[in-house]
Amino acid sequence: MSRNRLCLSFASVLVLSSVAPLERAQACGGLFCSASAPVNQAAERIIFSKNADQTVTAVVQIQYQGPSEEFAWVLPVPGIPDVNVSSDLAFTRLQQASNPQYNFTTVVEGRCKRVRDRGSSDSAGSAPDSAFGGAGGAGGDGGVNVLASGTVGPYDFVVIEPDAGYEEVGDVVVEWLTSEGYDVVPPGGDPDDVSRLLGGYLQGGMNLIAFRLTKGNDNGTIRPIRITYDSDQPMIPIRPTAVAANDDMGVMVWVLGESRAVPVNYKALELNQVLINWLNGGRNYNQVVIAAANEAGGQGFVSERAGPSTDYDNVIILDFERDDWEALRTSAGALSASEVIAESSLRFGRWDGYRALVARFVPDGIDVDEFLACPRCNSEATEGIDPQAFIDGLGEEVVEPMIATQELLASRPYVTRLYTTLSAPEMDLDPLFDFNPDLPNVSNVHTARQVIECHRSVYRWEAPSRFELEDGRVVRLDPGASWPFLLGDEGAPPANALVLALTTSGPGTVVQDNSEAIDQALQKHNATVGSPGCGCGVVTPRSHMATWGCLALFALLRRRRRRPA
Repeated sequence: MSRNRLCLSFASVLVLSSVAPLERAQACGGLFCSASAPVNQAAERIIFSKNADQTVTAVVQIQYQGPSEEFAWVLPVPGIPDVNVSSDLAFTRLQQASNPQYNFTTVVEGRCKRVRDRGSSDSAGSAPDSAFGGAGGAGGDGGVNVLASGTVGPYDFVVIEPDAGYEEVGDVVVEWLTSEGYDVVPPGGDPDDVSRLLGGYLQGGMNLIAFRLTKGNDNGTIRPIRITYDSDQPMIPIRPTAVAANDDMGVMVWVLGESRAVPVNYKALELNQVLINWLNGGRNYNQVVIAAANEAGGQGFVSERAGPSTDYDNVIILDFERDDWEALRTSAGALSASEVIAESSLRFGRWDGYRALVARFVPDGIDVDEFLACPRCNSEATEGIDPQAFIDGLGEEVVEPMIATQELLASRPYVTRLYTTLSAPEMDLDPLFDFNPDLPNVSNVHTARQVIECHRSVYRWEAPSRFELEDGRVVRLDPGASWPFLLGDEGAPPANALVLALTTSGPGTVVQDNSEAIDQALQKHNATVGSPGCGCGVVTPRSHMATWGCLALFALLRRRRRRPA
C-alpha cells in the first residue's frame, strides 16, 4: 500500500427516504466502537478533494449516540494531517443539492370520453415533481510514539505510530489505545482481528489518528472532522469497517478534482430504470442500489451526479447568511452580550456547535435551552460574557466551518457524487478513486414521460398509459395499476442495466450487459396490458401502434354487426 494514499473509515447517517433509522440509534464513526455499548456503523458520508498542491482534503461525517466516555474513533492516515472541525449542516445541504430525483410529466394522447357534468377530462396534465428523493509533542510510551496531539471542536486527538522493531505492530497500538481509554475492540470481537486489520495499514507506513470527546461533551456535540494530508489519490479503508458494519451499509462519496471521478478498483454500475418506481418518485431507489451492488459482487458504485463545481455555488452557505455573519461580526463592539447572543441565536442557533458555544460561555447552573429562549431575560447569565470573545468563537466554531466547505467545493472545477452499499463480507477491498476526463457529465435529475392513451370510448382514468424512460424503454400500465416491477418478484429483471470497469481514460469496458434480459421482461409485461376500450393485449412493447390496431379491429367488428342480414 502506498504511504501517500489516505485510508479512511468512518460512519454517518445516510439521509435517504427509503432508509429507516435504527431502533437503537447508535452509530460510531470509525473503525472500532465502545466495547461496553454495542454499536454498528450505519452509513458513511465523505467529501474528498484532490487539491492542486498534491494533498487531499477529506471531510468526514461522524454520528455517535451514547456516553461521551465511550466514544472513540480511529483511522489510518499518512503522515501528520492538518485537523479541523466541520459541520453536519454542510453535509445535509450538499446531499439535498445532489440527491437523485425521479420525476415524470404527463401528457394526453388522443381524446378520452368527456365527463359532461365535470368538464373535460382530456386536457394534458402534469404530475407534481417528486424527488427521492494540529499541535502537540512527540514522545514514546508502551511501544507507541505520539507524533501530535491537540483539541479541535469537541474532540481531543492524537496521532501515533508504533516504535520501530516491533514485529506485531497491530498488537502494540491496540494495547496502547486500550490503556489510554479507547475501546477499540467491538462487543464480541476478537482483539487479534483488530490488531491484524490495523497492522496491515501500519506496516504500509501509515500512522493512526484517534479521536475522543473532550470532557463534558456529549452525543449532541459529535461533528464531522476535516483533515488535509499529502496524497496522490483518495482511498477508503473499508476493510476494518467490517468489524462492526450493518448489512448493506451505505457509502456516499463526493470527489472533487479536475474531472469526473471513477472507482478504479470497484465496478461502475448503471441502474436499470425499469426497476425504479417512477410513480412515487423513486422511493425504492436505495433498494435498487442494494440489489445492483449485490449483483456486482458487492463492490460497485453508482455515479449519481457528475458536473462542474459551479453547480454548488450558494449551496453550503447562502449569500444572505454570509451577509448576516458579516453584519454581526462588524457590529459586535456596539452590542451587549445579551444582544449578541440574541441576534446570533436567530441567525445561527441551529448550526453545528452553536449550543455548545453558548454552554461554554454561560455560568454553571444555567439551563442553556431556557437561556436561549430569551437571552435578554437573564442578565445574570450574560453579565460576565465578553461579546467580542463570543463572536470570535462563533466564527471559528460555527460559521467558518460552513464557509470552508463551500470554498472547498469552489476550489476544484468538478464534483462527482458516488454511492454504494456494502455488507461486512464484501468489505475486503479498499475503494480507490481516480479521474477520467473522457467521461460525460451525469445529471441527478431523471425525467420520464407518461402518456395517457385516450380514446372516446373510455374516461381518462380508464385509459392505459405508457412511461417513456430516458433509456428509450417503455413501460405500459393498466389504469390505476401500481408500478409493475418489484425487486424480488419472480421474473423481475436485473437491477443493473450495465456493469462497467472504468479507468483514467476512455469509456471503460462493459463487464455485463443486461439489455436482453431487461427487454424480455419488459416485453412479457407489456403484452399483458390492455388497450383502451377493447382489452386487447399489446404485442409490440416499444410502440403504442398495437393500441390503434386493436381499436381498428374493434371498429371493423362493429361495422360488420350493423350490416343487414
